[in-house]
Amino acid sequence: MTQTAPVKVNGKNRKDIRPGIEVEIVLKKDQRTGTRSRGVVKDILTRSSHHPHGIKVRLQDGRVGRVQKIIG
Repeated sequence: MTQTAPVKVNGKNRKDIRPGIEVEIVLKKDQRTGTRSRGVVKDILTRSSHHPHGIKVRLQDGRVGRVQKIIG
């Protein structure tokens, strides 16, 4: 029986993020402190398949930031 390493799902790969999922993001104004905000993805703004600081998204309430954690 072979074991595979658990797949790490974070906000750096565009394929892991879809409109309607709940995420934690860091807003531009909070980049220095790393304070996270939670919300539901409305739009994916980053065009590339990967971004080292997190995929940029717009939440349903209009806030824009980079995904740090995928909640659901």
